[in-house]
Amino acid sequence: MNAKSAAKSAAKSRAKSRAKSRAKSRAMSAHIIARVTAVAASLRLSFADFVADRRGVSALEFAITLPLMLALYLGTAEVTQGISVKRKVTLTARAVADLSSQYTAITNADLTNIFNAGSAIIAPYTAGNLTETVSEIAIDSNGNATVVWSSASNGTALTVGQTVTLPSGLAIANSYLILGQASYSYNPTYGYVLTNTLTLSDQFYMRPRQSNSISLTGS
Repeated sequence: MNAKSAAKSAAKSRAKSRAKSRAKSRAMSAHIIARVTAVAASLRLSFADFVADRRGVSALEFAITLPLMLALYLGTAEVTQGISVKRKVTLTARAVADLSSQYTAITNADLTNIFNAGSAIIAPYTAGNLTETVSEIAIDSNGNATVVWSSASNGTALTVGQTVTLPSGLAIANSYLILGQASYSYNPTYGYVLTNTLTLSDQFYMRPRQSNSISLTGS
């Protein structure tokens, strides 16, 4: 009987232990579920509050649009300045051709004065970035155009004898033309939109006004 009683007592003890363990597990599960539910509810409320909160919206919108506004403003300034430089380059090319075409014989000193006039036209932009060239072009009886003489400021003159391709309307046999050329290395002020140096150039042809051709002398 003592052995049976001891066995029954041990069985009851194990049953009670299992029951306590299951109860403890159920309680812990219930606690975890409650905590998860509470956190989820809190997150829902926080997200709803965040969506509804309008404080700082203007600052956020400004931060988003600022890069675009800067790109538009600085890009417009750089392009506008580039257009202004290009216009002055065109005026310079026309001026050096026009002034040179008024001579019957031109000297290096005359050409220096003409190039100085071109530098004055390009102002207020840096004259050091400006290249000016004046050349006389001869057109033979077959319509072939070649360089007779050429002079340049801040650059390389055309090679005497080199062939020049003319617009078809200017290729009149046995005649001469004065070619004025100007180019400018434009460096954008900000470099925000236009990041590289741009070479802006133009050229003009003029016929000698006082004679059939214009000779170049060294003095």
